[in-house]
Amino acid sequence: MTAIDSIAPDCPPETAADAATVATASGSRPAERARSVWLAVAALGLGGFVVVTAEFLPASVLSLIAADLGISEGLAGQAVTATAVMGLLTAPTLAALVPNLDRRLLLAGLTGLALVSNVVVALAPSFPLLLVSRLLLGIAIAGFWSISLAAVAQLVPAERLGRAMTVVNAGVSLATVAAVPLGSFLGDAMGWRPVFWLAAGAAAVTLVLQLAWLPPLRPSGAPGLRTLWETSRSRVVLVGLLAIAFIAGGHFSAFTYIRPAAELVPGLGSAGLATLLVVFGVAAFVGNLVAGPLADARLGTVLLLAPVLLGVATTSFALVSDSFAAVLVAVAAWGAAFGGVPTLAQTWVARVEPDRLESASGLVVMMFQLAIAVGAAVGGLMVETVGIRTSLVVGGVAAAVGGVLISSTQRGRRTVG
Repeated sequence: MTAIDSIAPDCPPETAADAATVATASGSRPAERARSVWLAVAALGLGGFVVVTAEFLPASVLSLIAADLGISEGLAGQAVTATAVMGLLTAPTLAALVPNLDRRLLLAGLTGLALVSNVVVALAPSFPLLLVSRLLLGIAIAGFWSISLAAVAQLVPAERLGRAMTVVNAGVSLATVAAVPLGSFLGDAMGWRPVFWLAAGAAAVTLVLQLAWLPPLRPSGAPGLRTLWETSRSRVVLVGLLAIAFIAGGHFSAFTYIRPAAELVPGLGSAGLATLLVVFGVAAFVGNLVAGPLADARLGTVLLLAPVLLGVATTSFALVSDSFAAVLVAVAAWGAAFGGVPTLAQTWVARVEPDRLESASGLVVMMFQLAIAVGAAVGGLMVETVGIRTSLVVGGVAAAVGGVLISSTQRGRRTVG
């Protein structure tokens, strides 16, 4: 099955005609059609890289923004908070508000929104305008993650969905690893505004490639407010969302405070901390690459094992903090486990709600955003009241519980592979 094969049969006439045009242009040979499919998937991966890079950039140049605009670093940091809050509010509803719009155009429009946001940030003479531009980015991020899974599900057959989402999430993993250090380096060299101009340029290139590589994509699963409501009442979806809250919330309640936790390791300096963070990032990238094929073959098994590994690694980090070597192993396992979580969650929702995919995906994105905020807040409260080690253990246990919950939704379901 190819992108064109999966789109044309159910498209309205004008979309089917567009698909036929793409098929003719790309040639009839299977290798050429397959190449067009994976170029489309790569275009979505570039979209993920662009929006996540823009999301994290303020953290890399926070002090420079604060000094230039004459505000405190704490206030400047709210640019990140505003993005997350807007993402939380818009993730489940965006697709429902434009139920008939070609998803190719919607995805390109969201990339364009990220482009506009970066340009406005680069030009912003005041913090309020910068904050408004970050709200636009929140819409772009939430919309992208809500729509991209349904788009990929049209581009590839079901048994390759995990692999395709690995490609999309590779852009996210790369942005997570590279955005902050690269932004910090370039910000010190050129100033913070040129950094956002570069981000805008990357968004512009991605927009062009998306328009060139993505075929027309129909809305998936009759998106609409009624469908969203019906999806939110599904028992399986509710259990899965609760599980995601435990997994992501447990992770962020611990990872948000990884620096004070690492400071418990005897003799660990700034170089040692940097090493730990690099190891985590590289392991997360590898974990994402491995998660896709495993999700395609044994989804139920890895839905349990990845969060449990995350929980064991987080707990081990807390309990073996007197040994740098042991902490390094724990951080590598932690990164690998969490690196696969987004791909696993997206593959899971595609399996349990294939007919209401956009609505279900929007709910998953909303829960991730909520878990980030609540997990960080609860983790901070525990650090202040019961200590950093206990906080990490509680976060690890929460993640493991989430794994048990989400894997339970796979009982009785057929696993591809």
